[in-house]
Amino acid sequence: MSGPAVNLLGLPRRELEQFFVGIGEKPFRARQLMKWIYGHGMLDPQRMTDISAPLRQDLAARAPLELPAISAVQESADGTVKWRLDAGAGQAIETVFIPEPGRGTLCVSSQVGCAMNCSFCATGHQGFNRNLGAAEIMAQVVLARRELGDPAGRSPITNVVFMGMGEPLANFRAVVQACSLLVDDLACKLSRRRVTVSTSGLVPQIRRLAQEARVALAVSLHASDDELRNELVPINRQHPIAELLDACWDYVGATNTHEITFEYVMLAGVNDSPAQARRLAALLRHRPAKVNLIPFNPFPQARYRRSAPGVVDEFRSILSAAGIVTVTRRTRGDDIAAACGQLAGQVDNRVRVPLGSRDSRFQEATWPS
Repeated sequence: MSGPAVNLLGLPRRELEQFFVGIGEKPFRARQLMKWIYGHGMLDPQRMTDISAPLRQDLAARAPLELPAISAVQESADGTVKWRLDAGAGQAIETVFIPEPGRGTLCVSSQVGCAMNCSFCATGHQGFNRNLGAAEIMAQVVLARRELGDPAGRSPITNVVFMGMGEPLANFRAVVQACSLLVDDLACKLSRRRVTVSTSGLVPQIRRLAQEARVALAVSLHASDDELRNELVPINRQHPIAELLDACWDYVGATNTHEITFEYVMLAGVNDSPAQARRLAALLRHRPAKVNLIPFNPFPQARYRRSAPGVVDEFRSILSAAGIVTVTRRTRGDDIAAACGQLAGQVDNRVRVPLGSRDSRFQEATWPS
């Protein structure tokens, strides 16, 4: 057999079946390969014992399965683990594992950097370089599983959240491909409720996601009025709050999702007043909404401060009194810059892509050379 090299990591089941048919093999070879990669973390075709020797040799030559090099590993005092991974051409991304009793959450990156330029986020300050491919997204999952192993007292990966570097819905196709593998019974076997895609508010892509992935949705809201949100989350200038919320409620109806999670970072003197809490309550009252209040996690270029605990408590009380499920998220991994909004990686050759740009780097992801 011969042909150009192809990366099979990250290919959804149907495309993997098509690959095998294209090289003269039966479609069931896809199921065998997926079980080895995602079930056993095995990337060496020569050790996939239920695959014929000639096919193993061909796969080793034609479809090398490789994980990114780990450039740094840090473990927090609270057990959170952060990997910095080589993304080629001097770039690096970060992936974080957050252990909890009975639960282990892997936070994956979808882009090298981010072009959304949210003012409170370290990744946004890094700028944007390129999208990650589905193979690079799934490589983070396979790598984390292998690195974590099965240590006593630590939960396995039970949840995957697209809350690392990048705006997932700006890399729509690769993220949807990865989601299909995360929920596939032959791959990661997660329920759709345990896979969460977070977005700063790309409304057309939210509507597409409802048709193509149907996973849990989290929205970075952070303000209850358009004037402030325009400053904090610039995509709001294209898709203001009313339009965004309409898409969220439609998402619930189209996917039978129980609720939308709204992320709200607490910035002292900026968005944390009782009046702002009441406006937020008015937006979400009697809606399928849950609010996560996130203590601001500082980074070197930040101009904000974290809201005081008492201010956060009062904000939460106002929302709770309106019947809105509200949780104050416990900060995890901030001692290793692994907390929400702190991931920075290494983004060289950074490009500021204007909102709404048709730049090709937003359209198709490429495997690093």
